[in-house]
Amino acid sequence: MIDLRSDTVTRPTDAMRTAMASADVGDDVYGEDPTVRALEERVAELFGKQAALFTPTGSMANVLAVRSLVGVGEEVLCESSAHIARAELGAHAAFTGLTMRTWVGRPVELETIEAMFAPDMGPFFVPTRAISLENTHNFGGGAVTSIEDMRAVRRFADARDVGVHVDGARIFNAHVATGTPLDAYGACADVLAVCLSKGLGAPVGSLVVGTAEAIADARVWRKRLGGGMRQVGILAAAGLYALDHHVARLAEDHQHARLLADACGLDPATVDTNIVVVDVPDAPAVVAAAREHDVLVSAVGPRAMRLVTHLGVSRDEVETVAAVLAKVLTRR
Repeated sequence: MIDLRSDTVTRPTDAMRTAMASADVGDDVYGEDPTVRALEERVAELFGKQAALFTPTGSMANVLAVRSLVGVGEEVLCESSAHIARAELGAHAAFTGLTMRTWVGRPVELETIEAMFAPDMGPFFVPTRAISLENTHNFGGGAVTSIEDMRAVRRFADARDVGVHVDGARIFNAHVATGTPLDAYGACADVLAVCLSKGLGAPVGSLVVGTAEAIADARVWRKRLGGGMRQVGILAAAGLYALDHHVARLAEDHQHARLLADACGLDPATVDTNIVVVDVPDAPAVVAAAREHDVLVSAVGPRAMRLVTHLGVSRDEVETVAAVLAKVLTRR
């Protein structure tokens, strides 16, 4: 099977497995795992922040990040299809008691955000405490949020003394696609969640990145949520290897995505990174037909099919998928 359901299906390369096997480890709950500490320090430096915290999942990283800005009974504003609103099973409400309000449209709609913003007006209305951005935007087809839009939100938030959270699950894709420095993205956020287990190909792991105070608090909450890990340097080593070897190659995934877009009748120029969403008459039927040709893709709606390129799929395999999809879609 050629699997394009998600970039989360990648498997560690042989070289990454070797790095994992030879990792120096210790008890991370005690703060004694040297490989974890090295990963946290490196990622914090990349984004121009004081500290970082290794977490087992991106969802946990987002929960810890958002709650560092938003308290019980307070709200975060985000786009309606944001991952924190649609794909984290209500974890933010369940564990931290915050609320969300959403806008519908582009990943950043500053005029809409301005209209939605709720100042603290005492014991009558829920106050806005943070704005959440997602880069790249998963359900927006891997769209890149421009650094100019992010800076505009940062200025808006600063003027009102509220925080900015960035869900950077695929921020390395945005970085490679645009050439925007990672620390420029970091400057737009009070706290970020960044992922190693998608395009970078690590088997597990994300990080919360922010101020030393926010990360110290996140460390307590990670333990409270059951996310304390012991000799986890074997996983952090995969993240360090990915940062050394798998960032620049994301450009290949973006090229492959544009090839698939063209095969599906889309304008390749509309594909920013490694996610392609195609409107089809019957997405489940297209998914089933592709599977008959040993190609796995996803239905993300009744009439929407999603393809995600990654390091586990070669150029030859992408060309095979393009031929399969061109045939399947023509029949429909």
